[in-house]
Amino acid sequence: MKKILEEIRRSKHEKIKVAVTDIDGVLRGKYINKEKFLSAAQNGLGFCNVVFGWDSGDVCYDNTPYTGWHTGYPDAMAKLDLSTARTIPWENNLPFFLGDFENGDGKALEVCPRQLLKKVIARAAKAGFTAKCSMEFEWFNFRETAQTVADKKFTSLEPLTPGMFGYSVLRTSQNQPFFTALMDDLRGFGVPIEGLHTETGPGVFEAAIVYSDALEAADRAVLFKSGAKEIAHRFGILPTFMAKWNSQLPGCSGHVHQSLWRGEKNTFYDDKGAHNLSKTFQSYAAGQLHCLPEILPFFAPTVNSYKRLVDGFWAPTKVTWGVDNRTTALRAIPGSAKSTRLETRVPGSDANPYLAMAAAIASGLYGIEKNLPLKSAPVKGSAYMEKDAERLPRNLYEATMRLSDSKVAREIFGDAFVEHFVQTRLWEWRQFQDSVTNWELQRYFEII
Repeated sequence: MKKILEEIRRSKHEKIKVAVTDIDGVLRGKYINKEKFLSAAQNGLGFCNVVFGWDSGDVCYDNTPYTGWHTGYPDAMAKLDLSTARTIPWENNLPFFLGDFENGDGKALEVCPRQLLKKVIARAAKAGFTAKCSMEFEWFNFRETAQTVADKKFTSLEPLTPGMFGYSVLRTSQNQPFFTALMDDLRGFGVPIEGLHTETGPGVFEAAIVYSDALEAADRAVLFKSGAKEIAHRFGILPTFMAKWNSQLPGCSGHVHQSLWRGEKNTFYDDKGAHNLSKTFQSYAAGQLHCLPEILPFFAPTVNSYKRLVDGFWAPTKVTWGVDNRTTALRAIPGSAKSTRLETRVPGSDANPYLAMAAAIASGLYGIEKNLPLKSAPVKGSAYMEKDAERLPRNLYEATMRLSDSKVAREIFGDAFVEHFVQTRLWEWRQFQDSVTNWELQRYFEII
């Protein structure tokens, strides 16, 4: 860390960019001058705790005890993580750092998503495991700007490319400068992309991020979403990571790939097990299946998330698992001793990566700790046709109430985080319930 600070001291840059994420996984940050950074690197810096007291539209919650008008919105202590050091290629290689939050006693702030993931990682380490993860995202791209989208009232938007053309060599060639910038600039930003291609739908891309230890993987995922938007802006392109922007088109996933390691050994692999899957894998997957209906808001955090979780649109709807089956909630991916892993297919691209990874790992560890068996055989064929499988909660309110009542969620995440997160999701549901939608206008305005 001394080396990093010395590099900053010698740097030609007189400002540094620092950022944290809010409860929705939205990157919030600021520029600070070099002297302020060098002080903050040692002592932390104050950051208004409203970042955990407002929604994605900057409207303040009225139901959270942690912060609100009743507290006066004081500063929280943000601690910069010097191990996140990177430079931003499209800002003249400006130095950049991520941080998270502590409370007044120097301990982790319990409502901070990045701190929650660190807590889960520590729990894995105590059990002798290192979690390795990666995320892959699908997202739509439009030939629009924030201003034109607002002017059009989010209707009649022009997609980057027309038609349904997945894995298209033609479309990538036609947008080669943008594709190249995503691959090259994100690599320079410390977010290496393993693969990038078009998906099914007008203007849809999919990117898989190179795997790493869980905290770095979540950092990369957060920075990928923000970086992709910043890079796209240079090309007159506006991306959206909404889970489902159009009911007639497939939604956008944010799948989490994960495996547990002991040193150099992937504990999910066993060449003597069925499909080369170990007992550790089986208990880990069983834990996720057991917890999934009660922790769904960690994977599907918005009202819109549940518009993606419908039958026949490449997203899971039931508590199921399968071997290389893309209709199940959990997809076992057998491979070599290095590549065998579990893909959790429930999260959409709107998920907060810190919370999605924390939920996947924590629920898997729960299965290992309780020595849970897989109660069902892997689904062959369409999981949508599995009549005996439990249906996931169908909307944010139903899912949030399951989370609120869940003893297992409180056991693996702690009461403080669950209580705060539940209230933020109930707030989100209230805002939706109070709104008048285009669907209502089209259905009732003239006829009723």
